[in-house]
Amino acid sequence: MDRLAITIACSDTDRTRAIMDGRVAIEGCRVTYVPLEPAETFFRALRHQEFDVAELSLSSYMRTVDQGNATYVGIPAFVSRLFRHSSLYIRTDRGITAPQDLKGRVIGVPEYQMTAPVWMRAMLDEEYGVAPSAIKWRTGGQEQPGRGERTTLGSIPGVDMEPIAEGKTLSGMLASGEIDGLMAARTPSCFKRGAPHVGRLFPNYHEVEQAYYKKTGLFPIMHLVGIRKTLAREHPWLPASVYKAFLEAKNIAVERMRDVRILPVTLPWLEPYVAAASELMGGDFWPYGVQENRRALEAFTRYAHHQGLTSRRLVPEELFAESVLELSKV
Repeated sequence: MDRLAITIACSDTDRTRAIMDGRVAIEGCRVTYVPLEPAETFFRALRHQEFDVAELSLSSYMRTVDQGNATYVGIPAFVSRLFRHSSLYIRTDRGITAPQDLKGRVIGVPEYQMTAPVWMRAMLDEEYGVAPSAIKWRTGGQEQPGRGERTTLGSIPGVDMEPIAEGKTLSGMLASGEIDGLMAARTPSCFKRGAPHVGRLFPNYHEVEQAYYKKTGLFPIMHLVGIRKTLAREHPWLPASVYKAFLEAKNIAVERMRDVRILPVTLPWLEPYVAAASELMGGDFWPYGVQENRRALEAFTRYAHHQGLTSRRLVPEELFAESVLELSKV
């Protein structure tokens, strides 16, 4: 029987490389892997459904499920996760020394619905008492003018949110002092070049993020993997086969990090970092699966609804193909 030809658009990371280079096959499939930067994948997948399998923003995907117009169905392969205390940049000449000092400030964000700012707003709200309504939000391109919301987003009651002026960028506005801070999934260019009076709200973010995990048990999920619904309906075996391949590829990456005969990444002290992550977060410190991530998924669905991004609080099972909610065991 001919194998099913599918395209996969996903990041090039150690967690996905075994699929990209063919070490891990997807049962019954012939794969064309297109390594893309996530923002491009999201845009092309959500706007034009260009790929059979695609890395998706958790927040934007959840909004399509809530609105009933999702063209992809999720599998719980969380290919991108990141603690986000490091991603909040501020003007250091405005008297902002603690999270509470953000109240009443003007903060930029590329898209209000982006997954990373959802986690950051929730962290500010629940850990420091700074509600989303206490901040003035300005949206637009971080490095290039003209960026808009990935899925249609209307006004949110109680939230001061406006697009920045045409031709402006958030990084440029932070450098010039036109905004007081920036929530960004990628490091802004003004910070990387050492622009005056631009810094992180949490300079000691590593310690703060570890304390956050110890308190909450949350390792923020950024992206999941989606399969075109039409393809999944036509081939009901496909979601489980794709999920198993992503799971195997991730497990290969984690095990390789533990084999220090030849360091798999260019980091001299890899072994103690892996040991520290395991001690804090357990042996499987980057878990896939719905049950394994229920705490994080339930927290995020609550945050998205509270922040006005979904009309109701979704349950995790609504986001994923039924066949991947539980895999068979030997």
